[in-house]
Amino acid sequence: MRLVTYTDAEGFDRAGALLNRDQQVLDLQDAYRLLEGRDSVALSSILALVEAGEPALELARSLVAKAPSAAVLERDSVKLRAPIQPPPQMRDCSCFELHLRQSFAAARRARALRTEDPEATLKAMNTRADDRIIETFNKQPIYYKGNRFAVIGIDDEFQWPSFSRAMDFELEFGCYIGKRGKDISREAARAHIVGYTIFNDMSARDAQALEMPGMLGPAKSKDFDTANIMGPCLVTADELGDPYDLNMVARVNGEEWGRGNTRDMRWSFEDVIAHVSRSETLYPGEFLGSGTVGNGCGLEQLRYLKPGDVVELEIDGIGVLRTQVGKASSKD
Repeated sequence: MRLVTYTDAEGFDRAGALLNRDQQVLDLQDAYRLLEGRDSVALSSILALVEAGEPALELARSLVAKAPSAAVLERDSVKLRAPIQPPPQMRDCSCFELHLRQSFAAARRARALRTEDPEATLKAMNTRADDRIIETFNKQPIYYKGNRFAVIGIDDEFQWPSFSRAMDFELEFGCYIGKRGKDISREAARAHIVGYTIFNDMSARDAQALEMPGMLGPAKSKDFDTANIMGPCLVTADELGDPYDLNMVARVNGEEWGRGNTRDMRWSFEDVIAHVSRSETLYPGEFLGSGTVGNGCGLEQLRYLKPGDVVELEIDGIGVLRTQVGKASSKD
């Protein structure tokens, strides 16, 4: 299934499923009411559906199969939000080594370009700090907790934060936890994933350059309204197939800026789940990001976004997450 959250004409969020090559949306609660004559608590939201477990997912599959026409809406008549908005928790991991290496190299180039002899400066730069991060990355999964209240969907406009002049997108793969668990083994972890989506981790690179020397990871560079863009849908694990052989492509205004593949993840979501769940309970609906795929952001090319740009992030089997970049917001 391709599950979505959409906003109805009264402004309420509804649980739905995409139909007919994503051109239509089935309202799951309306479909159930038409067929059964009553409402289902499990269909009140996508989060409620995930929390209700496999029986509820089977119910949703049966509704998609029947799809009563009175419960079907045209896709262009509704506003899609993130599949779960907000998720109960979100963590963004670092699973692609190429992105780290290329981002570190690009940041060094940027610093060198501000000197009188960039080439000599670049050669003389000490890379020990970057090397230590790569060493840690290869020992265990690393992650930070993001701002779940900054999650938006495909039909929302990204609001440029007032404090930044160097905005960037990040092309990421994401998964949702489907059932509660603690001390989950790597072998059992796949069964805890209910589905997958695309994640655009918008980043203020100028703010990030200032805060990263503090050694606590990214903070304000990724914490601002509309920073976490997810969608267009949650593709259930049974429909997506092999999650580790999916092409990932980033485009800005129709121009391809980079591409990669999920097969290049150094740490799989199973690895991450096993690591995160040590002595910690994971709950249905929690979100895990893969970190940026190599070549999946502007920083690696020292290119940045500008107001009005259209960012399109595509992953095989999931679709395209398209985002309009808005103007810089006014300072409070």
